[in-house]
Amino acid sequence: MANIRDLDAKGKNVLIRVDFNVPLDDQGNILDDTRMVKALPTIRYMLDQGATVVIMSHLGRPLKKLLPDGSIDIERFTLRHLVVHLMELLEVHVEFLPNSHSKETLDACKIARKGEVILLENTRFYPGETKGEEEIASQFAQLADIYISDAFGAAHRAHASTSSVAKYFAPENKAFGFLMEDEIKNGSILLDNPTRPVTAIVGGAKVSDKIQLIEKLMEFADNILIGGGMSYTFLKSQGYEIGNSLCEDDYVGLASTLLKKAESTNTKIYLPQDSIVANRFTADAETKIVSNEKIEKDWMGLDIGPQAKETYRSVLLASKSILWNGPVGVFEMEAFAKGTLFLAEAIAEATDNGAYSLIGGGDSVSAVNQADVSDRVSFISTGGGAMLEFLEGKTLPGIAAING
Repeated sequence: MANIRDLDAKGKNVLIRVDFNVPLDDQGNILDDTRMVKALPTIRYMLDQGATVVIMSHLGRPLKKLLPDGSIDIERFTLRHLVVHLMELLEVHVEFLPNSHSKETLDACKIARKGEVILLENTRFYPGETKGEEEIASQFAQLADIYISDAFGAAHRAHASTSSVAKYFAPENKAFGFLMEDEIKNGSILLDNPTRPVTAIVGGAKVSDKIQLIEKLMEFADNILIGGGMSYTFLKSQGYEIGNSLCEDDYVGLASTLLKKAESTNTKIYLPQDSIVANRFTADAETKIVSNEKIEKDWMGLDIGPQAKETYRSVLLASKSILWNGPVGVFEMEAFAKGTLFLAEAIAEATDNGAYSLIGGGDSVSAVNQADVSDRVSFISTGGGAMLEFLEGKTLPGIAAING
């Protein structure tokens, strides 16, 4: 495997797989350009080396959200929405090609001049992409002399553009981009040699989504702070009455087992002592603060309460390494986002005091941005699912394809 700094890219076409899967509003306006900004160093570096840069990415899941007539909703999922903003970020012209691997695309890439930037259409418009088909991968490979893998957010997918395509490039003609390097390096800090105490915040709706992560965390974390809807499954496993709160009844037994396993690994799992509860799952519902020992019938916990906030903050401020994945409340509703934003500030405070902090997962990233503390944490990962699988110890196809 080559290092990106050792590649001879002058006068060559460089195919960079980025993750431009950014959130858009109904008019196609970009709501958060974090993933685009994070890809800029690699793109700019290749331009500085005298390369022609061909960028490919996916956007959403267009084949799973077809129009009523069975066709692709091109207007909703086209990467054309990103062209103007990408030009503003790079301060160079960006040529958009409405296909990722047609003959017309190949011809356009062949005649492109040094220093040009080409953005290909959404790779997921084609079924062969998500199936990792060799035919489409070989067509991608024909577009360039060098392949750069810089899409950590999609590295856990064995797709044609993230994994299969790398087979068509010699080891000296493929490398990780700067973003991928940073993601791997920062994830490895927690896995390989973290400074203790290590604290992980694990939030989100479902225990079932985080089982493997929690089990892996028990191997190296000193504290695990549980929040979000999943906390009520844990609370029910301890005999608490949780009212109408979200609960995965099929996982209550497993939650109890995880708590017992934590005792054997000397990992302390914290469950929130209190909650902000509501009588309806709406932004304007009636709310109150209650102890989690007994939430009344027809009331549901939607955010951590003041006791939990202060307990979690004290644990974070005593920590030297911090991982955060998942909100601790219904973050999309302002009334129930306060606990998550509070923890974002607490993590920033801990980082100010010398702790290492890694933020992973879409809502967690949004929280540090909304709390205006993104420049006060150590590293913000662009990959929610990818970082989860990396921390779970899994081999990511997008990494294995480059490492060989």
